[in-house]
Amino acid sequence: MRKLTLILTLLAALGCAGTVFAAETILVGTTTSTADTGLLDALVPKILKDTGLEMRWVAVGTGKALEHGKNCDVDILMVHAPGAEKKFIDEGHGVSRMEFMFNDFVLVGPAKDPAKIKGKPVADSLTAIAAAKAPFASRGDDSGTHKMEQGLWKTSGLPLPDKESWYIGVGQGMLVTLRLASERGAYTLTDRGTWISFEAKDHGKSGLVILSEGDKVLRNQYSIILLPPKCSKIKHEAARKLQAWFLSRAGQQAIADFKLEGKSLFTPNAAK
Repeated sequence: MRKLTLILTLLAALGCAGTVFAAETILVGTTTSTADTGLLDALVPKILKDTGLEMRWVAVGTGKALEHGKNCDVDILMVHAPGAEKKFIDEGHGVSRMEFMFNDFVLVGPAKDPAKIKGKPVADSLTAIAAAKAPFASRGDDSGTHKMEQGLWKTSGLPLPDKESWYIGVGQGMLVTLRLASERGAYTLTDRGTWISFEAKDHGKSGLVILSEGDKVLRNQYSIILLPPKCSKIKHEAARKLQAWFLSRAGQQAIADFKLEGKSLFTPNAAK
């Protein structure tokens, strides 16, 4: 009887192992915000259940993620820099760029607000920060957030202050940049999703608060991009399946349901 129980236990274990190994792994090249917010971790079990795909990812700035796509180092891309994405497509490095969710960017800074920007439009806020020579922490990593920040200086009629002593190029992800901004009493641009995640863990100890928000230009659109046939060694069928899930009713609902402390971090907008 004991021997039979052991055999049945081993068979059950092998059956479970077979279920695990049956799942096909897909590698996503994505931005730090989708990972740092916890969104991808929350979606993994739903994706596995609905598609049979085990999603893994490399979370870097959008510029680096696009490089991974160009080099065929990932199976699919999930990024948030529309201008760079369209150029990527035009140059033949990607196909089927589909928008599927968005949030927005916010300008945060020390609660004491030395540049007096609270409530001002983002262009006026950047002008005031430059005039006051108040510390500003930039991602400085060619990410979607960094690209947005560079564009905002330009549309505000200001040169990029990358040579100024008060402008701090961090060269790392959003959470690291927020921590440095807290330490230096600096302003910075962040996506709202990462800000909510940071704030939930920080419990107000950072001294940073949202000071400028709501401008239309601050919309932060995310897209999921398939790679072309020339990437012959990647998993094209699995990539199409994953993209279809994100655009589906189930995928869109899963994004809408993802919240932190009752706050929505992303808004689904496939086919809108």
